[in-house]
Amino acid sequence: MQPGLRDAAAWAALQTTAVAPTGPWARLDVVDATGSTNADLAAAAADGAPDRTVLVAHHQQAGRGRRERTWESGAGEGLTFSVLLRPTQVPAAQWGWAPLLAGLALVVAMEDYRAPASVATLEAALKWPNDLLLGPDQRKGAGILAEVVPGGPEGNALVVGIGINVSTPEAELPEGGTSLLAQSVRRTRPDVLGDVLAVLASLDDDWRAARGDAARAGLLEGYRRRCATLGREVRVSLPGDRELLGTAEDLDDDGRLVVRDADGGHTTVSAGDVVHVRAV
Repeated sequence: MQPGLRDAAAWAALQTTAVAPTGPWARLDVVDATGSTNADLAAAAADGAPDRTVLVAHHQQAGRGRRERTWESGAGEGLTFSVLLRPTQVPAAQWGWAPLLAGLALVVAMEDYRAPASVATLEAALKWPNDLLLGPDQRKGAGILAEVVPGGPEGNALVVGIGINVSTPEAELPEGGTSLLAQSVRRTRPDVLGDVLAVLASLDDDWRAARGDAARAGLLEGYRRRCATLGREVRVSLPGDRELLGTAEDLDDDGRLVVRDADGGHTTVSAGDVVHVRAV
């Protein structure tokens, strides 16, 4: 039996509860394998796929991260999926909030997870802009890639890809990585997806209702409270092989990271790879 098909009933149940008219999503497709769920949804968007389409792959063979990094998920171990959003109520200038919105949905969904027989909840935080950190050592448990894609007659759309390490054994994790299983959280991939999609739809509703104003929607404060980057000494790799060293002080209304350097100057970063140098 193919990985993921053993719990076919759970996937079918999720498709019933998450998709309209019962749930907030328009469509949820689950496939055994594909190259990239983001690429597949980008093609579907150009063909007119509806707002809030979800695509899940049990095995993703050519997933892409930021800066065109490639990776392959273990079959049946990770949760790899993409969502197609058409937030017509939000000005395109505010679409840069999409990966932060998805990151906030991830960490909120994880906050109630508990290890078996434990009263302690899973420690979850965010590394700006879009990494989920899990456990006391704050290891990477999930990543996000958001892209603006041609959306057919309705105009451009957003495709947000998310990869979560669910049941990867600790011995098979890359350096600096973790999984829910490694954090002693035993939860099925359909359950995790259902939790994340419920929170993501709610936050997306708030974002759209506020016309993209992340502060008014409560997203900015919610992200700030959960962002492990703030207050840290950071090293930011910027486009053009530049590097910025300093203290991550804040997020501005557009979700950009404000970094104070050793001379007291401030730089606002809209994109870049961040390394946490040390805790304050």
